[in-house]
Amino acid sequence: MISKIKKINITILGDGAWATTLAILLSKNNHNVVVWSAFGEHLDELSKERENYKYLPGIKIPKNIIFEKDINCAIENSEIVVFAIPSKFFRDVAKKIKQSKSDLKGKVFISVAKGLEQKTLKRMTEIIKDELGNVQTAVLSGPSIAIEVAQGLPALIVAAAKNHDTAKKIQDIFSNDYFRVYTSTDVIGVELGGPLKNIIAVVAGISDGLGFGSNAKAAILSRGLAEIQRLGLKMGAKTKTFIGLAGLGDLSTTCISPESRNRTFGERIAKGEKMDEIIKSTASIIEGATTAEAVYQLSKKYKVDMPITEQLYQILYKNKLPQKAIKDLMGRKKKPE
Repeated sequence: MISKIKKINITILGDGAWATTLAILLSKNNHNVVVWSAFGEHLDELSKERENYKYLPGIKIPKNIIFEKDINCAIENSEIVVFAIPSKFFRDVAKKIKQSKSDLKGKVFISVAKGLEQKTLKRMTEIIKDELGNVQTAVLSGPSIAIEVAQGLPALIVAAAKNHDTAKKIQDIFSNDYFRVYTSTDVIGVELGGPLKNIIAVVAGISDGLGFGSNAKAAILSRGLAEIQRLGLKMGAKTKTFIGLAGLGDLSTTCISPESRNRTFGERIAKGEKMDEIIKSTASIIEGATTAEAVYQLSKKYKVDMPITEQLYQILYKNKLPQKAIKDLMGRKKKPE
């Protein structure tokens, strides 16, 4: 059942699979949806064809969704602005909004990106605050393969905001009979869950590519979750967040699903392909590829033992062979769990 919340104006920033999926979902929930992207030609194609052939083929886009090239026009009347932008472009888009001189009072800016800024190691809501000042921010994250949600298959996710009323508002706006939203006030934990699980998913893909079995993948998931929790707690997150949808739930989906870009990326790395070559051959952004370095730097900053992350960093940035990395993980000093 669609929530009975009043119809509101919502802007989606981005033209990828998840951006398109959320636009369709919110339109089905009877909201007014505007989509903006820096790629004007792609917006023209989406507006004309009513299908995102590049990122979400086979899914029709409702005719009432508006595509707008001017970011000021796109956000000026919207109460909710969703950043469905890859982390590497996130600050640039926030700066565009700042330069647009739009009135930001009363707007809620929601990040659905699952990455970290490489240079600053900041989370996406921190970037929004950096550029836009003291605006309302929130995070929407969890196990959410775009094509499944676009097809109306059941999915559960978490909306996190410091203010519970804001989280509840987002819950009401996004929830329907196939998309269930929970609330949280642990913004740090929910926001960290996405980028951190991408690291573990790449390693799970490497395990698949090397032909390892279910035992190995279960070990990667469980020990990966342990190091995600260690870093998250040091950064101010809550333990329970990492055993919920934004932690274990998202981790499981990304490590197992054949649709997972991060898992597939790891599989290709294991088979001898180079990171730069894979990135160039993939239309969508692979967050785990770039986030690995940022998470490695965070582990050093907070003095947290993250052996899986460290080995992935060595593979991607120091040309370490995956087979040698796995051998080193297995040969670590014996200790209690």
